[in-house]
Amino acid sequence: MHEIFGALDLKQSPISITGKGDLPSRFCVTDLAVSSQHCVASAMTELMTVLSLTKAPTPITLNRRLASLWFSFTYQPIGWDMPSSWDEIAGDYKTHDGWIKLHTNLPHHKAAALSVLKVENNRDEVARVVSQWGGEDLETAIVDAGGVCAKMRSRTEWSSHPQGKAVAKEPLIHWDNQIHTSLREWQPTRERPLQGLKVLDLTRVLAGPVATRALAGFGAQVLRIDPKNWDENIVVPEVTLGKQCAYLDLKKPEGLERFEQLLGDADILIHGYRPGALDGMCLGKAKRQAINPGLIEISLDAYGWSGPWATRRGFDSLVQMSCGIAQAGMVWANAEKPTPLPVQALDFATGYIMAASAIRSLTMALKGERKAHARLSLARTAELLIAHPQEQKGEMSLTLEDHEFKSGIEKTPWGDLRRLNVPFEIKGTPMHWDSPACKFGSAKAHW
Repeated sequence: MHEIFGALDLKQSPISITGKGDLPSRFCVTDLAVSSQHCVASAMTELMTVLSLTKAPTPITLNRRLASLWFSFTYQPIGWDMPSSWDEIAGDYKTHDGWIKLHTNLPHHKAAALSVLKVENNRDEVARVVSQWGGEDLETAIVDAGGVCAKMRSRTEWSSHPQGKAVAKEPLIHWDNQIHTSLREWQPTRERPLQGLKVLDLTRVLAGPVATRALAGFGAQVLRIDPKNWDENIVVPEVTLGKQCAYLDLKKPEGLERFEQLLGDADILIHGYRPGALDGMCLGKAKRQAINPGLIEISLDAYGWSGPWATRRGFDSLVQMSCGIAQAGMVWANAEKPTPLPVQALDFATGYIMAASAIRSLTMALKGERKAHARLSLARTAELLIAHPQEQKGEMSLTLEDHEFKSGIEKTPWGDLRRLNVPFEIKGTPMHWDSPACKFGSAKAHW
């Protein structure tokens, strides 16, 4: 998918692709996995050249099957189980005119949905009441109440929707060019080119954490900040690999003061706050740049940066319902209910493109061209994928084989686990993590 490299203004590094097959989907999910991870590797080899860590193009190899598997969970517990990643109420429900997905994993989102439906925490009762609503009316009511959900729309419906029209006009990556300021020196080596870089992570499930995990894999020091008692259940061992994770209440003066100190020492800020959200926390763009003029920012939202839904909360599964992916999958599979992608491809692809954007920003700043900030969205990544329908059914299984795991055991707070082999390799610069997955709030809020 050459569009990714065009959006990054990045030349594709030569690559040897091994492995065969495609994930079963109406769309080219495996090709998206390959391209989004290839762009990370290409951006890294370019940066290494600018840093004089290499003199010649560095060979890259990428396994097509592993790239697909890294669009899902990459770990396998040994002798223990993680809880379900879905709340008991979450899921697809029939309305009187179609389908709607309720996303109730977070307590306040669940409370909002149940308050609109006026039912208790009972799935059968939820289904009964939802069936009496029209999809668009229920979607509007739950969103207005502070919840998150998405009516299933066809591609035609989304293309004519005001938000669909707005997203279609947006670039895959919004580049905000800033006056160039010098970067701090870090300690890059051939093996760990991002060693010494400080990345402040203000992201949640799932795209942003994938981006910062990739940067940690090349040596960056990643500090993730969450509100106290925040949790993401099964996702935590997936997204905290190689990171430090701290709790900090940004709504309290002492928490905000500490965060500003962390921000002042950071090289890169990656956040998933909707447009204007940081301004409401006294951390607007002007304030951030005043605290740290050399800061590089990479940001993400769900439904795009323009249009009436620009500030709407959302997740991968909801965007798939809104933009026509789930409906197209239902037709393709001859199914009776919404059929999403076999993996959360919008999250993972956007995450890797965010990581590549951060690396490209470093390169541009080092070359004195510009200091660039990048903004991406799940909905715009969906547009990229939808433009690439898959002609074949695809037969690749997500069942993991023993030989696909690393030989060592990763010891975590939950128990031992096995981790999949990494999907791509840059010769002399292996992606690996200096610490195992950890729990949220397990570190102090300092570098």
